[in-house]
Amino acid sequence: MDIVIDTNVLVAGLLSPFGACGEIVRMVSAGELTLSFDARILSEYTEVLRRPKFGFAEDKIAAVLDYIVYCGRAVAPTPLIHSLPDPDDDPFLEVTLTSQAVCLVTGNQKHFPAERCKGANVISPSDFLIFFKNKQAKKNRITKRSTQTRKKTPAG
Repeated sequence: MDIVIDTNVLVAGLLSPFGACGEIVRMVSAGELTLSFDARILSEYTEVLRRPKFGFAEDKIAAVLDYIVYCGRAVAPTPLIHSLPDPDDDPFLEVTLTSQAVCLVTGNQKHFPAERCKGANVISPSDFLIFFKNKQAKKNRITKRSTQTRKKTPAG
């Protein structure tokens, strides 16, 4: 599943691995989710993770960023016609729209007014986890039903 995560979700997930943001970061590192990004998002991740107030070691920051680049999906997004209230948030929506990511996960939904998001699914970390688990349950039901159907087919 392809998603975009706002910087606040990445930082919160690294600082607090047992919350909703931490679960999302774990899912990314386990390969259950693929992050879409562009150079501006990667630059913001880098700048914010290096802030002394967070206390992240440089080698840990490098490892996280390398993983995102190696396992994520780099996108060359189309610019928005109308900027968001905070233009620094534009890259996140642009990448979401261009990559056709399932959603943009952010702790700041108010920064992404629906009328400017062109139908993009912008959701909170906790709502994303509910959405993801529902998708997985539906996928498992379909797979189970498909397997049962194949077993019932009479031999010819």
